[in-house]
Amino acid sequence: MRQSLPRVPKDRIAVIIGAKGATAKSIHRAAGCKEFNIDSDSGDIEVLWGEVGSYDPVKAMKLPDVVKAIGRGMAPNAAVKLLEDNHFFELVDLRDFVGKRSNQQRRIRARIIGREGKIRKLIENLTQTQISIYNSTVVLVGEEGGLYSARHAIEMLAGGSEHGSVISFLERDRKRARLESKSLDAFEEREDTQRPSTGFDSLVPGLAEVSDRRHRRMRAAQVDPEDDDAVTDMMELAEDENVQWEEE
Repeated sequence: MRQSLPRVPKDRIAVIIGAKGATAKSIHRAAGCKEFNIDSDSGDIEVLWGEVGSYDPVKAMKLPDVVKAIGRGMAPNAAVKLLEDNHFFELVDLRDFVGKRSNQQRRIRARIIGREGKIRKLIENLTQTQISIYNSTVVLVGEEGGLYSARHAIEMLAGGSEHGSVISFLERDRKRARLESKSLDAFEEREDTQRPSTGFDSLVPGLAEVSDRRHRRMRAAQVDPEDDDAVTDMMELAEDENVQWEEE
């Protein structure tokens, strides 16, 4: 099966190919496809997959996002993580907030990046995601929970929220996620090893212990039906015992 992938911008073609084709080869191996061909002039990419069952269909579905992320400025080693089951891709288009005005797009990019990149790094650390800003788009890669929070933070900044409000939101969200994680870790299903109560145990002190001892004695007195000698001894009558038969 042949699959056409999103075209890579010309200034990102060299990145996705890599030195001596190293990046393209690593994507090829990670995806498990038969061929991964890049047109170095146009940026067009075509993938050849093997027979059905010879490759992972989830990776085939996620590979376009890998190419799209690299084309939008994401480092290849971060984008390749999208092929893992628990990593996903989000794209925020800044034009949805400020239109096509380039000066406004620059302003929003500067707010998201922050001085010396501190705001972007802080969002990445609080959400365990990786963020790339390229022209009018913001690309995010990470696990589902953190990815949702990071996207919401980017949209808040693009919508005009103050940095302090965004950071407070992320810190509250991280605290909530930690509490939920701890509550799930603390939950443990325990097997009840005690004998079911008859309802009288709480009324008569010591009744449960006496009942348990009685059950243990009864189990100890049971005879193995495979042991012929033990069965014979059990069936013998004592001197003061007899059996009477009567017809009704």
